[in-house]
Amino acid sequence: MTANQTVPEGMDFPLEGVRVLDLSRVFAGPLCGQVLADFGAEVIKVEHPARGDDTRDWGMRIGKTETTYYNSMNRNKRSVTLDLQSAEGVQIIYDLLPQFDVVIHNFKHGGADKLGLGYDKLKAIKPDLIYCSVAGYNSSTPEAKRPGYDLVIQAEAGLMAINGEEGTPPLKFGVAVVDLMTGMYAAQAVLAALYRKSRTGRGRQIELALYDCGITINGYYALDAMLLGHDTQRYGNAHPSIVPYGLFEAADGPLIIAVGNNNQFDAFCRKVIERPDIVETPRFATNVERAKNRLEILPLLKSIIATHPRQQLLQRMHACGIPCGEAAGLHEALTSQRTQQADIFHQMPHPVAGQTWVFAPPYRLDGQRLPIRHTPPTLGEATRQVLQELLSMSDAQLQALKDKGVLTLPEVAGSA
Repeated sequence: MTANQTVPEGMDFPLEGVRVLDLSRVFAGPLCGQVLADFGAEVIKVEHPARGDDTRDWGMRIGKTETTYYNSMNRNKRSVTLDLQSAEGVQIIYDLLPQFDVVIHNFKHGGADKLGLGYDKLKAIKPDLIYCSVAGYNSSTPEAKRPGYDLVIQAEAGLMAINGEEGTPPLKFGVAVVDLMTGMYAAQAVLAALYRKSRTGRGRQIELALYDCGITINGYYALDAMLLGHDTQRYGNAHPSIVPYGLFEAADGPLIIAVGNNNQFDAFCRKVIERPDIVETPRFATNVERAKNRLEILPLLKSIIATHPRQQLLQRMHACGIPCGEAAGLHEALTSQRTQQADIFHQMPHPVAGQTWVFAPPYRLDGQRLPIRHTPPTLGEATRQVLQELLSMSDAQLQALKDKGVLTLPEVAGSA
């Protein structure tokens, strides 16, 4: 059972009418499905009858079958349980497929074919199918069958080598950034394929590898390293080419200062810290010179900034148009007036926990934020409804499949 926000009157969902079978689990694949669901697609998440998605056991427990981790990747979906290692479970996928536009999965390379769910098999049933598979490594390489894990990919792709401070061990990002970016890249590819299908009527096979996406995340650091012929310096919270830019300590707390150009630095020196002599010094006057002389100017600026109250600095920088902000704690940010005004975080009814926090989609279309149409689903909450609506299965058929362990069924309202 899921709770919904009221859909704003006249809300036009770009993917309304699109159906997605989400066979994926953990992060990248489910995030792709969630993006499509946010835009209005009907996303049916297929999960193992006994354990569901792995992430139903990761993070803090919510109710009986959800966790904080699971709920961050699965809003606006419905959950159906099927044992895809059973012939009956796979046959149900075959029967459902003609009514669906997109399939997402993240089985290891060769795993989908082994189950009878490979691209060629499903395309024979649904010729215009958009089939998106996410794996750890490129399917054309010798490592194709290796499982992919975000932390391993962060290490192998060099991301941990650019994170953190110089002279410290390699450091992972605070969130699973490779999974996150791969999920977003996957959603972009599916959206492009849906657009192409609307013009040509043809489907498409889409493949993404965590490693490939991890390499691309390095961005300009990667290009710097190739030009240098060795790793770039690690700058922690600082910027490799902009000074001052990073985390600084005011007299009463940390703040972020990001002086983006020479005009801003002039205003920073004259109106914020009231030290015009610094910008009038030739070796500090331009960003190129400041970056070259960062080991001299940064200690000087840090010592000056440490003598000023944080709010005073922030107010002066805001007045000058200099990018800046407080370095907030996570809970502080989530409960801030800014977050409340953004209408991005909601408490929604939950059938077991009473209430649960759910992120709203970050998109605003025509001035309206896309709503939470379904809270993250309890395990198998829509099995009966989906299979009866789409396949006209009888209660007796569903019960027989439940007795064989192929699926689970939600309790009927009012039953003990």
